[in-house]
Amino acid sequence: MHHARLIGAAALLVAASSCSRSHPTTANGCDASIKVPDGFCATLVTEAVGRGRHLAVRANGDIFVARLGSRRDSGGIATVRGASVVNFWSGPVHGLAMASDSTLYASTAHEILRFRFKGDSVAPRKTVDTVVMGLPGGAVPSNTIILDRNGSLIVGIPAPATSCEKKNPCPVLATAAGIWRFDTGKRNQKPTDGTRIATGLRAPLALAVNPRDTAIYAVTHGPDSLHEHYPQIDATVAATHPGDEMVRVSSIKADYGWPYCYYDVIAGTRVQSPEYGGDGRTPGSCDRLIRPVMSFPAHWEPMAMVFSNSQKLPEKYRDGAFVAFHGSSHRAPLPEDGYAVAFVPFRHGVPSMNFEVFADGFAGAMKSATGARSRPAGLALGPDGSLYVSDDKGGRIWRITYKGK
Repeated sequence: MHHARLIGAAALLVAASSCSRSHPTTANGCDASIKVPDGFCATLVTEAVGRGRHLAVRANGDIFVARLGSRRDSGGIATVRGASVVNFWSGPVHGLAMASDSTLYASTAHEILRFRFKGDSVAPRKTVDTVVMGLPGGAVPSNTIILDRNGSLIVGIPAPATSCEKKNPCPVLATAAGIWRFDTGKRNQKPTDGTRIATGLRAPLALAVNPRDTAIYAVTHGPDSLHEHYPQIDATVAATHPGDEMVRVSSIKADYGWPYCYYDVIAGTRVQSPEYGGDGRTPGSCDRLIRPVMSFPAHWEPMAMVFSNSQKLPEKYRDGAFVAFHGSSHRAPLPEDGYAVAFVPFRHGVPSMNFEVFADGFAGAMKSATGARSRPAGLALGPDGSLYVSDDKGGRIWRITYKGK
């Protein structure tokens, strides 16, 4: 299927060689504003990608970036090569997944597209395949895509809102708040052509396959604004208890409870949602549901996840997952938090609850949705073991490498 939104790359070549001018650097060229463990170095690749979401990195070092739109930018997909940024698609894009160096999948608000490249070209061939169409989505696309061990397309579709307006059963679960599998060998598939493999996940935006056990993992958002909607829930409890949980999708009928239940990270159990009569303390029947494998603080907003599988990293970081957090905006009366990249170590296939804040400082002086300088949104591992981090606030991409102590 041919799309008119595939645009000429040459007309959109943007110089990005002066990207580091606004950032203080150390003597060895590292971005001093980004705090990383000893031996690592964060360098600013570019500030010219606009509102960058998910990332993919080719073997030659090219970086593909999904781009949201703004008042002055239609969004799209960009290839970052050295000091240049080349946009080859027009329209907001959230998710990216590479099947090979020559095949790239991308998710818009309602479609999943496939682009094919010839050799090392920065722009794809003119023909674009629509693999899936008619997906639910809003003005800002947020359907995350990955490929599983069999090459199937895995799609995380968030709920359109934090609640379901007390409807029982919740009709949203039929088309969203879960994870679906699609066949990449077919085109123009509808949502009903996919297989739902997990449900009850409010916003499974951080999605990845662990190469060690080949299982699908997701980190989902907990409910927001519980105190505002249900005053019987204390404001501090609402700010700290409904956490962001990591789950392992182990069966085709996996159910994680949203909107009827949520995971309380302080109590360490699922509790019944006040939307369905819960008091913020009582599990009810929610304790029968699948438990998360670990959890993060409330409202950090997980956006992307990638598993470490590179021998070029220190041993401490060779088995685990990096998770990018967009940063909170619902922690009143407490200060906002997150705006960082965390590392979750795995031991014998089990993640630790004691995660590490691996990279911080993206927000700058003010941790808030409006005041933050940058908000982490996408992650990718390069062929040399480098970790790439995108930012959908300031248009930046960082490359974090291990230099040795």
